[in-house]
Amino acid sequence: MVSIAPCSDMETETCREEDEGPSLEPSEPQENQTIGGSVYTDNCKEVTPGSSDEDKGLQEKEQPGTVGSEGTEQWTQLKTVSDPDTEVGETQREGHKKLKKTNSWKMVRFQDPSEDKDTLERDSSAESLFPEYPLQQWSRFTFEELFAAEDWQDITEDQLLRKKVLEPVEPHVPHPTWGQEVTVKMQGVLEDHTVVEKDWKLVFVVGEGDVTQALEECVLSMQQGEITLLLADSQYAYGLLGREPDVPAWSPLLYQLQLLDVRDKPDRSTLSVADRIRLGSRKRERGNFHFQREDYVSAARAYGQALEVLTTAVPGGGGGVEENAEVQQEEEEKVELMEVQESRVKCLNNLAAAHIKLEQLDQALQASLDVLTLSPHNVKALYRAGKLLSDQGEYKEAMEMLRKALKLEPSTKVIHLELSKLVRRQTGSQDSDTPKPRSAELLKENTSSSLVPPQKNPTGTSWKFVLGALVVALGSLATSVFLSIRQ
Repeated sequence: MVSIAPCSDMETETCREEDEGPSLEPSEPQENQTIGGSVYTDNCKEVTPGSSDEDKGLQEKEQPGTVGSEGTEQWTQLKTVSDPDTEVGETQREGHKKLKKTNSWKMVRFQDPSEDKDTLERDSSAESLFPEYPLQQWSRFTFEELFAAEDWQDITEDQLLRKKVLEPVEPHVPHPTWGQEVTVKMQGVLEDHTVVEKDWKLVFVVGEGDVTQALEECVLSMQQGEITLLLADSQYAYGLLGREPDVPAWSPLLYQLQLLDVRDKPDRSTLSVADRIRLGSRKRERGNFHFQREDYVSAARAYGQALEVLTTAVPGGGGGVEENAEVQQEEEEKVELMEVQESRVKCLNNLAAAHIKLEQLDQALQASLDVLTLSPHNVKALYRAGKLLSDQGEYKEAMEMLRKALKLEPSTKVIHLELSKLVRRQTGSQDSDTPKPRSAELLKENTSSSLVPPQKNPTGTSWKFVLGALVVALGSLATSVFLSIRQ
């Protein structure tokens, strides 16, 4: 089967796939973010097992943060994990240093980007976000004891997600519903009290998969203003893979949560282009996170959400602006639209990689062709489309795609290898097109030949004649001798 993994566009950049080879891609660099307690960087690396030499070839050229791809076949090699350009600003580097000095809490930011800096300063401190409810009160119990405690409520029937309300609100206050946007203050710890999640103002839409399942399920059970403890089994947090470097595999988490606000999801068509690019990038990063964990269904879903944000029509400008201002506005809009297009290319490349992992090859081909509509010289998309077309027997179109890719990346070994495969396939196809005698025809020829009397062999006849003459001569000679003796 074909299996292409996302790597560079996982465009971190796929993550997975979503991208490799000619760096089959990941995305551009952005700030490190933690979505739902998960850290994302535009520099996602593919996590699929075993990279192949072919993918490595493509990826080496592509970008620094991309990890080679998956599987034993070439496909698996194309990684797109996310777009990971790993460069970050000095402010971000300082932020990383601060996080390392503390207990490695992560930030999540979907909205209110202007507050990021202040929030980072506050959240990276060692102070608890809930000083009135110190964790020490519950830390004397093991998580196993808390899972069995009678004064905790079960959120799920399997009793692996439990809560304890610390500060209730009036009964008439409504609960959030699926699809609404919420703002939550939260911090989470491991059983050894290490803080691994911390955010003063985490904003997410319930049901879009931007945070862990534990947080989404718990928020649905809360009321605005409520403060609660949440005990989540690893199945609802980070599971068997954990989250490097701070959450080990199979680790349950204890959260303190406060539901600060509940509102309808904003109409994304009203967002500015800059906000849509930012939101789309973070959706893509979430997809990269899932791709690295080999959850390709969730990855494809996240990339699709990012594309929905990035395809929203740009709101038109108001009238009554001076001519010079209009010209300047047009230039700014062109730049923004180019940025939107670049972000779409990254998402589509990663989406193609995720579809390949899911063996949804028609969808993967369509995503690659969509990339080429926006960026005709995208080597990753050309390679993927060429390989997929070749596997479908569309040799002419595949040859055209791969030749374009080779012209752009002449030193990439993977493209050379795929072209060689394509030539061998074409040769084999041409040989198979040459008409060969059918079995009935062969049988007819054999039958007719048995009915025709064999022709005499002139060479065999001459030897028989000579031999007969010799016998006659010898007989005459013997007769003569016998008669002579008798007389």
